[in-house]
Amino acid sequence: MTEYSVISDVEEFRAACAALAAGTGPVAVDVERASGFRYSQRAYLVQVFRRDAGVFLFDPPELGDFSPLQEAIGQAEWVFHAASQDLPSLRELHLEPPSIFDTELASRLLGHDRVGLAAVVEDTLGITLKKEHSASDWSTRPLPDSWLDYAALDVLHLIDVRDALVAELAEQEKTEFAAEEFAATLTRLPKPPREDPWRRLSGLHQVRGARNLAVARSLWQARETFAQEQDVSPGRLVPDRSLVAAVMANPQSKQALAGIKEFQGRASRTQLDRWWQAIVDGRATEELPRERVPSDALPPPRAWSDRNPEADARLKAARPVVEAVAEELGMPTENLLTPEFLRRVAWDAPGETAEDIGGALSALGARPWQIAQTAQKIATAFVEAAQSPDTTPAPAS
Repeated sequence: MTEYSVISDVEEFRAACAALAAGTGPVAVDVERASGFRYSQRAYLVQVFRRDAGVFLFDPPELGDFSPLQEAIGQAEWVFHAASQDLPSLRELHLEPPSIFDTELASRLLGHDRVGLAAVVEDTLGITLKKEHSASDWSTRPLPDSWLDYAALDVLHLIDVRDALVAELAEQEKTEFAAEEFAATLTRLPKPPREDPWRRLSGLHQVRGARNLAVARSLWQARETFAQEQDVSPGRLVPDRSLVAAVMANPQSKQALAGIKEFQGRASRTQLDRWWQAIVDGRATEELPRERVPSDALPPPRAWSDRNPEADARLKAARPVVEAVAEELGMPTENLLTPEFLRRVAWDAPGETAEDIGGALSALGARPWQIAQTAQKIATAFVEAAQSPDTTPAPAS
């Protein structure tokens, strides 16, 4: 078994970049984070493989400046498995691929039953990978040798997998589909920050009243501040359910807060003053949050028959049509067309022609190949839904 080491020395890093620059073909790239352990989503290990160069494991916190790596591989295609997960962490390091190939996304378009990295490697190359360290704390130093082996294997076979999938895409006439999907992944803008991120607290639906919501918000903000200071995942300090339990219990003293058995977590008692002060601040604030937040989200489809019967008919007519196209193409329906896009055009009724439907889908973010495969069929289904007689029984007089 090859022994791998983490490169943290600047001179060694530059030598590795020179080797990668002299390599040939695409470059396999992967990132290991410490999600669930650290506050940030920063990269704690960057793995790179290129033919005629080898595998290199880089230590971002120690190296800092990654511009030599960008210069070394910045003209090559970068190969990922699930690129959307790694691109944000790489961009924090100012690493930007000019083009990508995503082996997970390609596998989905090809209709593979299993799309995890280990499964795709096994299905395409017949090589079995162990995935025992995927949820490990990659901020650990030094990293154990078994973890380094795991990290190296994440990129070592990726170029061979890419080549196999390229051939399969050509065989199924999906090369252009994949190219458009990869380009969309690369250019997709990050979601804007939520206006009230504290509302994502798990269990918040149990909290009633603006004042109690203010306490929940204050506890969330206090935990967020402390988590960021300590670079620790917030849920490891005090879980969401514990914050909500503290709100629901309505303690009248710091001692009462400490006595809540559901108020748990590694920092629930060591930072008791912090949490009690958050409760006090939440009870005193004059800036009360709204109990209900306006949303442009569509109602659940089960409610459409009452709230918008015409949209309900359109959705029920178009959904099986889109599913049939996906089955014919041999891919999951959600990869042919995002379900929310279909629901949105069914609800909004942008028009009856394929051009109307295609324009609406494009505005939502559908790719040209998706529109070409679905717009006419959706338009036809909408027209048929409008022409179908109303079969709802009339109420008894």
